[in-house]
Amino acid sequence: MPLLAGLNHVAILTADLDRFIEFYTRVFDLKLVFSEETPAFRHAILRISGQAWLHPAQVKGNPHAAAVPRMFDRGHLDHIALTASSPADFEGLRRRLVEQGASNGEVEDMGAFRATWFKDPDGMRGELVLVLDPELQGVHEPRKVVAAAVA
Repeated sequence: MPLLAGLNHVAILTADLDRFIEFYTRVFDLKLVFSEETPAFRHAILRISGQAWLHPAQVKGNPHAAAVPRMFDRGHLDHIALTASSPADFEGLRRRLVEQGASNGEVEDMGAFRATWFKDPDGMRGELVLVLDPELQGVHEPRKVVAAAVA
């Protein structure tokens, strides 16, 4: 059984969140399942299928929001997230990341899912996700999970 169920989401910076949502919902029939405006940024989750999402974010004045057309010089990808296949796999992978020095092991509760952050060998931030509610009801700001509540 694989430890990962697949790619969970790709976080992308955009200069215009409304335009991004309109394009992907109109052209690809993606469903908008979450959107939020905070003082620092606006963001949304668009479901591709099952537990695969696009996660666009608009941060005012961010120089990376506009895509550069030349391949390998684009720069507006913020991070990728991988979906753990089960709670046990999430915990095992989280421990591996800590053992590799790639993560501090902290887990964030985001309502519909849990997440832990890591850095890959090139320094890119990645996110390991355990989806608790595939419908993404009750998504909220990250809240630190105490160790006993992780498992």
